[in-house]
Amino acid sequence: MLAPMSVFIFLAHKYWKTRITIDAVEKFLRMQLMLGPTRYAYTDIIAITNHFRDKLGKGGYGSVYKGVLLPGNVHVAVKILGNSNCKGEDFISEVSTIGRIHHINVVRLVGFCSEEKRRALVYEYMPNGSLDKYIFSSERSFSWDKLNEIVLGIARGINYLHQGCDMQIVHFDIKPENILLDNNFIPKVADFGLAKLSPRDNSFVPMSAMRGTIGYIAPEMISRCFGPISNKSDVYSFGMLLLEMAGGRRNSNPHAESSSQAYYPSWVYSQLSPQEVRSAMLSICTSWRRSCVLLGFGASR
Repeated sequence: MLAPMSVFIFLAHKYWKTRITIDAVEKFLRMQLMLGPTRYAYTDIIAITNHFRDKLGKGGYGSVYKGVLLPGNVHVAVKILGNSNCKGEDFISEVSTIGRIHHINVVRLVGFCSEEKRRALVYEYMPNGSLDKYIFSSERSFSWDKLNEIVLGIARGINYLHQGCDMQIVHFDIKPENILLDNNFIPKVADFGLAKLSPRDNSFVPMSAMRGTIGYIAPEMISRCFGPISNKSDVYSFGMLLLEMAGGRRNSNPHAESSSQAYYPSWVYSQLSPQEVRSAMLSICTSWRRSCVLLGFGASR
């Protein structure tokens, strides 16, 4: 008799815990309706994406589909979050964060959907995709002037998140895949699933777990020996991005011939060191490229 009762209590506790979480999310989203983004039913999402016909890509949080809003034939990108048993913190973070942002260098949230565990986010459509498709490709490269514009745009977007909003927003996942390009190649910071909000006058950001993508994570995120976590974590990631844009290669290369070439920042450091002869690339590169390397290296140290 005791065993069945224990099972019943466990299942009841699990149900009510899930129910409370769902109710909390629903209450938050009802409040969000008054602030801007449109809430869509799941049937609307199916219609917008034409039954999920045109898949743009797939990431850790789900798949992204191209869609059309009527009237007006406005193209959008719809991110369908995977059906999971998570409490929905990432979903709430993204809706609450992007829903209040209006900046030319930050992707705009058009709407969202939340029906039990079925969740979707509707963004403005970025026809030129993400930055990684260009900076790591010899076939689709930018001029140095265009790269300079993109760098400045990304910097303005990050600065707006840190200084221009009512709450300080730390992104925690700045990388080429999360920089989207519109029709005019204007860069927009995207994907706020890992973002953290805190008062603007807070120097440090309380964290309970590591966030970000390997290769772009600031040292203090891995070990508190490097100091407290702050918005400088985004600065570190931005510095790594600058190095990649200047060099046209990933920050790490597991297939490199030597260990000194495997980690790009280490290689850059060796080339900038007074004891080393500067490589041919740095000796013939433009002043912008040199500045970008130095700035990126300084930010990511």
